[in-house]
Amino acid sequence: MNEKPQYSVMLFKAVSYVLKAEKILKKEGLPHKLIPVPKNISSDCGICLRFEPALQSKIEVALLNKVEIEEVRALKE
Repeated sequence: MNEKPQYSVMLFKAVSYVLKAEKILKKEGLPHKLIPVPKNISSDCGICLRFEPALQSKIEVALLNKVEIEEVRALKE
């Protein structure tokens, strides 16, 4: 039986922050996906970035001093 891949989500205070982060990550070639914020997670913004946990430090470095990150959480499915 195949296990589902595990992911993390990065939350932002506004949709504009998510879109800016997405643009930066695309330019850096870091894999991610925009998804609706899961219902079990509270956020002011309705969209978040989903990514593999192993990429978290690279993503944080790419966004450092460019986009304000509200929170990073494990995605439980």
